[in-house]
Amino acid sequence: MHNSQLPMNPTSIPEPTKTRGAILKQLLQIPVLVAALGYLVDMYDLFLFSVVRVPSLSALGFTGDALLENGILLINMQMAGLLIGGVFWGILGDKKGRLSVLFGSILLYSLANIANGFVTSLEQYAVLRFVAGIGLAGELGAGITLVAEILPKEIRGYGTTLVATMGVFGAILAYFVADLFEWRISYFVGGGLGLMLLVLRFNVFESGIFVKIKEQHVQRGNILMLFNNRARFAKYIQCILVGLPIWFVVGILITFSPEFGRAMGLSEPVVAGKAVMLAFSGQVLGDLVSGFMSQYFKSRKKVILLFILMSFAFILVYLLAPIKDTTLFYAVCVGLGFANGYWTLFVTIAAELFGTNLRATVATTVPNFVRGATIPLTALFIYLKPSLGTIYSALAVGLLTLTLALIALRFLDETFKKDLNYTEKD
Repeated sequence: MHNSQLPMNPTSIPEPTKTRGAILKQLLQIPVLVAALGYLVDMYDLFLFSVVRVPSLSALGFTGDALLENGILLINMQMAGLLIGGVFWGILGDKKGRLSVLFGSILLYSLANIANGFVTSLEQYAVLRFVAGIGLAGELGAGITLVAEILPKEIRGYGTTLVATMGVFGAILAYFVADLFEWRISYFVGGGLGLMLLVLRFNVFESGIFVKIKEQHVQRGNILMLFNNRARFAKYIQCILVGLPIWFVVGILITFSPEFGRAMGLSEPVVAGKAVMLAFSGQVLGDLVSGFMSQYFKSRKKVILLFILMSFAFILVYLLAPIKDTTLFYAVCVGLGFANGYWTLFVTIAAELFGTNLRATVATTVPNFVRGATIPLTALFIYLKPSLGTIYSALAVGLLTLTLALIALRFLDETFKKDLNYTEKD
């Protein structure tokens, strides 16, 4: 690895290099680009199922209510894989390095993606979504950790914004590929893109901060350290809770938008793939706006608070406004996506709040535990649905996630100016 190219403690950017050209040069380093492109393919696969859920399950012989029930089963299998993979890849990232996770996860989810294109039964589909979930669990946390550690603190917000924005483009790409090709071909495309990305692995260097800590006698990747200290554990749980509204929106409101459209009595049926594409188009803009606002105001927390409040407003509009026109419904999906644009800052805070010896573990497990929270959230939604109906059961679950997120954010530390060259003590 070309460690000589990297300063050991990139905590600030020298005054003479504070130009747009110098900042752009830092942001276009190969590790940053690989992390960004890896997350693009990651998000392509993660949301491809939401786009092809109906046609793929229909091709396997399912109709009516079975499309929703089996769709939830497959999403939950994927999320279970994300939970397990998040722990595995996170520990590996702190023990072996950020790059081992970055490329290992890309390889696994690419192969699983290709295999998804060959399924002939629900059982095969479920197993492969689980395997894909394990692979998908590693890329974001490893990428954000690597980018945060190799960039100066003054511009690392731009770097993580670049990664997240490219990822959201992956979700949009999934819609257009699935619209142009049959669902099996769409899975093959995703797997091929990931395998193509692996050719860049020889040009990526490891984080200098991680290389430095490897030379010290410090416990790395010990996940028990997150539970043996009350303050550290509380901080960890708060990070997870802050992200819950994002995956309530994605995992319930957007993924099952056709069912919500029917419950609202819309003029035309809602196409799930179109709702996903529009929501993530909104999130592209949201990620960019939140990232630049964070840099401008030099605060992560203030911007996250603003976006959570926007999410609250759009959830109320989505569920309670007397919308009957499908075009207007799609416009609200764009607004929900925009409000989800604090995903970048949420993962960045998780990485910045913990020392180098636990950073990959936290940055990988936190977003995947948030993704995995789709399992209890959908279970609660289904449990409440018979008594409250589709709309009000979703509203109850949404208000719960928003309340927990606001309480958790209140107690988190501001991390914008925090140096990352430190470790957690036993």
